[in-house]
Amino acid sequence: MTEDRIKDSERLSALAHPLRRRLADILRAYGPATASTLAERTGQGVGNVSHHLRVLGAAGIIEEAPELARDRRERWWRRASPNLSWQQSDHASDPAGALVAQTVQSMLLDRHTAAAREWLLTEQPPEWVDAAFVADRWLRLTPEELEEMGQELIAVLLRWGTREIPDDGRERPAVLAFAYGMPATP
Repeated sequence: MTEDRIKDSERLSALAHPLRRRLADILRAYGPATASTLAERTGQGVGNVSHHLRVLGAAGIIEEAPELARDRRERWWRRASPNLSWQQSDHASDPAGALVAQTVQSMLLDRHTAAAREWLLTEQPPEWVDAAFVADRWLRLTPEELEEMGQELIAVLLRWGTREIPDDGRERPAVLAFAYGMPATP
């Protein structure tokens, strides 16, 4: 499980656009794809998707997968690393970088809560309603304890996200699992 920790705010800024983040997420969830396939999944034009793929490629977030092309015109893309991370502190010394990191975090929070809200407002099959979960707990922790808990949660998500998917004929749609931990007032 390789992790790409983004310490360069210019690289991180590539993820500060909602469509680019979505494209990176689709490639992580479903594997390599062409611009045409990604345009269908996102409802965007192929030219627009191609532009954003080039930006992500220039930032090293994704890379071409030429071995998948059937001819010289077909371009396939894949995630350069399955796991991206960054820390606010990596960008703290640069005011512009700190703003980029904050913007990306805020955009992700908006995206995560919007996905959860959409799911709640849409009729779902009973087996998915029963399988879905919400968990929260007010804790009293030091910064070190919060960091340790976060690493444990991330390890669980990585284990499930990088496991070998069984070839048992069962459908496995993409599932978003996210957790946030931060000081707050109850």
